Amino acid sequence: MKNQSKINKLLHSQPYGTIFTSGWMLRNGYSHALQQRYKESGWLVPIGNGASKRFGDEVSVEGALYTLQKQMELSVHIGGKSALAIMGRSHYLQMGKSRLVLFSRADEKLPKWFAEYDWEVTIDYNSSNFLEDEIGMVESNIQNFRVRISGEIRALLECLYLSSRDQNIIECYEILEGMSNLRPQLVQKLLEGCNSVKVKRLFLFMAEKAGHAWVKYLKQDCLDLGSGKRSIVPNGAYVKKYQITVPKELMKNGESI
Repeated sequence: MKNQSKINKLLHSQPYGTIFTSGWMLRNGYSHALQQRYKESGWLVPIGNGASKRFGDEVSVEGALYTLQKQMELSVHIGGKSALAIMGRSHYLQMGKSRLVLFSRADEKLPKWFAEYDWEVTIDYNSSNFLEDEIGMVESNIQNFRVRISGEIRALLECLYLSSRDQNIIECYEILEGMSNLRPQLVQKLLEGCNSVKVKRLFLFMAEKAGHAWVKYLKQDCLDLGSGKRSIVPNGAYVKKYQITVPKELMKNGESI
């Protein structure tokens, strides 16, 4: 009866659709020997080294992310275009296999069981310290649990961070155009904690171009915008104020200013 009670307590300790890590179970009184017994009895099904799911449970990548955040206390979170899509901010539907953008601190690594498992999505994992931890984060309901994701302004800054790779700058601008009700205090805090000169200059240029009222409350003299020119795209239009080269489609008649 005692053993039955203990396995029941374990199986009900986490939301369905999530993972149990060996380390978390060990910290909560489930020895390696007991964990092995549960696997042999069919209660737990290994999905990789150090991670298991309930028998018969369907686990998604979001459920695994819940485990990374809640059990392993990692900073990894849904960000960029994926976070914007969750909040209904992404303009274009992705074609083909789904893609999930994740961000974490530069000193973190995804556990092997997560990195090697087939989650049936393409994982775009980015480890970077270009933004400060926790600022601009929100929690989102996914299935029957909650996970941390980037709030809309942090997610947009993450998109701009990836813009030199494959994130469409025009789409970033179109998304920012719809952000007329941002809190300037939060925008200011995120920009002050951002160490990417490219991201800060691009964001300020786009925000001014969009004509949002909250822009006038930003204190640019508190922001380190670096020095020298930044070529964001080749053969683009030059923005003199911010010394950046942007897609010509963002400039009226393609002219430089």
